[in-house]
Amino acid sequence: MPTLSAISGPLQGRIFTLAEGEWSVGRSSRNHLWLDDPEVSRRHCVFTTHGDHCELRDLDSRNHVFVNGELVTSAVLATGDEIVIGSSLFGFSVETPSTAERVEGDTRVTQLRPEESAYLSGVGAMQVSPRSARDLKTLLRLANMLQSVRNLNRSRRGDPREEILERVVSVLRDVIPGGSAAMLTEMPDNPLAERARRERVALWVRDDDPAGMARLAAPLLVRGDVPAVLYLESASHNGFDQDDLQLLTAIAEITAVAWENASVVSWLQERNHELENTLGVEHEMLGDGAALQELQRRLAKAAPADSSVLILGESGTGKELVARALHRNSSRANGPFFAINCAALTDTLLESELFGHEKGAFTGATETKRGRLEAAQGGTIFFDEIGELALPLQAKLLRVIENREMQRVGGTKTIRLDIRIVAATNRDLEEALRNNTFRQDLYYRLKVITLRTPALREHAEDIPLLAEHFARKYATACGRRIVGICGEAMAYLRNYSWPGNVRELANALESAVVLGSTPAILPEDLPEQVRAVVPAEASVGSYARALETAKRDAILRAFEDAGFDHDGAARALGLHPNYLHKLLRTMDLRILVRKRGAS
Repeated sequence: MPTLSAISGPLQGRIFTLAEGEWSVGRSSRNHLWLDDPEVSRRHCVFTTHGDHCELRDLDSRNHVFVNGELVTSAVLATGDEIVIGSSLFGFSVETPSTAERVEGDTRVTQLRPEESAYLSGVGAMQVSPRSARDLKTLLRLANMLQSVRNLNRSRRGDPREEILERVVSVLRDVIPGGSAAMLTEMPDNPLAERARRERVALWVRDDDPAGMARLAAPLLVRGDVPAVLYLESASHNGFDQDDLQLLTAIAEITAVAWENASVVSWLQERNHELENTLGVEHEMLGDGAALQELQRRLAKAAPADSSVLILGESGTGKELVARALHRNSSRANGPFFAINCAALTDTLLESELFGHEKGAFTGATETKRGRLEAAQGGTIFFDEIGELALPLQAKLLRVIENREMQRVGGTKTIRLDIRIVAATNRDLEEALRNNTFRQDLYYRLKVITLRTPALREHAEDIPLLAEHFARKYATACGRRIVGICGEAMAYLRNYSWPGNVRELANALESAVVLGSTPAILPEDLPEQVRAVVPAEASVGSYARALETAKRDAILRAFEDAGFDHDGAARALGLHPNYLHKLLRTMDLRILVRKRGAS
């Protein structure tokens, strides 16, 4: 059974079974395999399969087909061959069916691997009969039943896998009558179920003795593990047939998908319940890395207190998100939250903004104005970039913290304050203390509790989650359809050091969404600084490097042949001039072409 495994590219991780006959690949959705990739022609190539024999033929594609690094027009494929189509790398293999019957003692045993079920694999022509039509209806009914499990469990706590077990066993009893049916999660006392679990195959065992019995067992394969086995038993040695084995194997495959989804839902429910109990904190920080979890634990403890908090961290690490989370999870959550950027205003304007002023306090003060400190009564005030606060204002803020009172500019009335103060900075305040640009007494008043937001490089494991989040966010804002980030682009994102942290990552994804032209974000959509260093994942493939070199050579040769006329080179390459502009930019060829054209 020939199969293609997507090693890299937009379909990375997917496995495709090549059906008997012709199987086309291209950018058009009319192909058997649709590759939404600008480097792929509308009809790029075709696989022709007869049994285990498979031949690949290029359909005069623009960027050709490579097998094991060699450009080919046609090739007979063998297990282990690697195929480059556009920006995708596929692995080819032929797996031998294992449905032959064999005799073991007084029993006959037939085994069927899950991917060989005629109902799911698409291999060979399936006889349309009343039995097959009934079985297909059963599979559709089961799929619909299992899909509804997620919705039913939203209104009740409990493990959705228990409901899956009940529903599948009910279906089995309806469609394969004459015996007992069960889904076994414990198998030591059932040798056949244990064997199906161990060998990862469906088994049909029947006794030669007419007075004997028949049994069926099919494993649920979930991420390389077998959490359960479907098991049926008939008192008659001819109680089951080959069609029952095929149907049970397909049911096990469908059930395994539902089981995996239910396992994820259960894990998320448990994780959410655990976080609710241990943290009880609402926040907008995405990620599950150890550094971020430690911040969330400290935040959960600090939020209920009324103490001043100093948040330290590099620019772009989400210090204001932490400040808002402190407010949202405190007893002041129903009160106001004000954020003041100490670097955004002049000293005079900042003083008026904070303390307000009386009518006539200075030129232009035509009426009395309340300041942010006064307006924040019962809530929280956040001083961002506190390290930029001028020394005279530092002295005034110190008195506010110590006495919880203030006077408006130009006023004499003392106003009592009920506020919580949170401050943040990306500066080294201890260095500022040594340079006498920050008051020591204010510093210690602010840092009663200190929280530190980790740099993105310190929780790089969260980059994929954050990147996918920003891609969806900006795709929705732009009205674009984005299905995800291709593996090579994600390798660049993981490899980059992100000096601007999460803010820079968000900007990079916004740029990629706006400037990209395919449903998947590709490496060339990313900013140049992100692609400055090729990650190890993208550099180890000799075929990918060979393809990149071939592209560069072809573009330079086309420019030389066209006398360095851009439109002429585009025509020679069969590319749109705008796309050629994009290639020159993403492959860093603009300067080289300009230099060669001038020489």
